[in-house]
Amino acid sequence: MSWGMENRLSRIIRPDGHTLMLAVDHGYFMGPTTGLEALGETVNPLLPYGDSLMLTRGALRQYISPQLDTPIIMRVSGGTSILNKNLLHEGITVSMEDAIRLNATAVAFSILVGAEFERDTLLAFTQVVDEAERYGIPTLAVTAVGKALVRDAKYLSLASRMAAELGARIVKTYYCENFERVINTCPVPVVIAGGKKIPEHDALTLAYNAIRSGAAGVAMGRNIFQSEAPVAMIRTVRAIVHDGINDAEAKEMYEEIKNA
Repeated sequence: MSWGMENRLSRIIRPDGHTLMLAVDHGYFMGPTTGLEALGETVNPLLPYGDSLMLTRGALRQYISPQLDTPIIMRVSGGTSILNKNLLHEGITVSMEDAIRLNATAVAFSILVGAEFERDTLLAFTQVVDEAERYGIPTLAVTAVGKALVRDAKYLSLASRMAAELGARIVKTYYCENFERVINTCPVPVVIAGGKKIPEHDALTLAYNAIRSGAAGVAMGRNIFQSEAPVAMIRTVRAIVHDGINDAEAKEMYEEIKNA
């Protein structure tokens, strides 16, 4: 592994082996998502608490200060909107040269294992891996899941292992029952997606269960920026990821910060 690759990975996954990614890339297919209508106003107060920021190049250019020191994970896949019946049939939307110009620490690409257009996303993903590896940039594979697919350990371990074998340096997937199987069969770090907004205490339990099961971290978006207290939420998730607090302690911490 090159020095540049190791350096970039170490900026995302911290020395304790864990990471908290703040994901705000939803606009590339969902438009002005609730909570991100004015992305900068929402995100800037949260930046001190995330280990990395996952977003699109347009959002980075328009909403985020160039003085930011937080590592950027740039979304480089897209091609369909939430209105399209073939949601997540994605291709490459950002050249590696532009990702480099924008000083991306890593690039993120969605694959959809099990869909009729599976081959398209997998081959496009490997093209991104080839280009990123040339410059020592890690690729994060997002194992997207369509409505017709089941988010169980059998499917998620299959998708995660495929992503790793195709060259992903980090895999982002969903938490499920028997998540240890996903972790034990994937040779690269796995982070869990926060998914759709759920009650804050449930989201904290989700984060705790994932870390306890061996996840390298949490990539959370809507359960932070759509929270009734976003700063309290991200600070508490960070304590789960890096300080090892349990879910009961996390719920107490969240309420204390929220009500302070």
